Amino acid sequence: MEMTKIYVKSEALKLREAGHSYNYISQIVRVSKSTLSLWLADIPYIPNQETIERIGKARAASGQVKSKIKRESIAAARKEAEKELGNISRRDLFMLGLGLYIGEGAKSTQTICIANSNPAVIVLMVRWLTKIFGLSQKNLRLCIHIYPDCDQEKSLQYWSKMTNIPISQFRKTSIDRRTDKKVNKEGKLPYGTAHLIVNSLGNKRFGVFLSRKIGAFSDKVLKLKNNAGVV
Repeated sequence: MEMTKIYVKSEALKLREAGHSYNYISQIVRVSKSTLSLWLADIPYIPNQETIERIGKARAASGQVKSKIKRESIAAARKEAEKELGNISRRDLFMLGLGLYIGEGAKSTQTICIANSNPAVIVLMVRWLTKIFGLSQKNLRLCIHIYPDCDQEKSLQYWSKMTNIPISQFRKTSIDRRTDKKVNKEGKLPYGTAHLIVNSLGNKRFGVFLSRKIGAFSDKVLKLKNNAGVV
């Protein structure tokens, strides 16, 4: 079965909803069962007749029970997490964004840039830069890094829609044409990776100074010893 890589996840969802097992879906869409487990965790598993005949009634029933237990556990964890988390304060946003920047941000103090393939992370960092540091949307640039199996135009439209950053503020798209790229990596990043970059537009406080300030915040947090400075 051949399919456009961008629609692999959609096809996997349809197959699961139709009552197919992870083993079967994995063979069809050529995605690992561990990945399918993440994608399809919320989808009720009701084995269809084809699945029952292929793997046996007892095994199909066991898989259905395990799937139900997993969904209930996920739902309970989400409910508990939402209750404990509560509302997100400005301080929460500041520390969350700082933590993400420490892990995914530029290590140079000459530029402010964070790269990620998860649009939720990029959107959160847009909020971090605008709400915490006072930048405007006009200060933000995106550079998209894609692979040969990605559709460049769709990738640009996708990231623009997710971030509300107009394509006119995008930099030249980077295409990874390395020939040693593993086949099993194809299709996993259908829209590539977004690099969120700050353009100071002549405002010195949004240039190197802000980069150094973020670096100072990072150093302060990383140098905490035990519970020193934690209230």
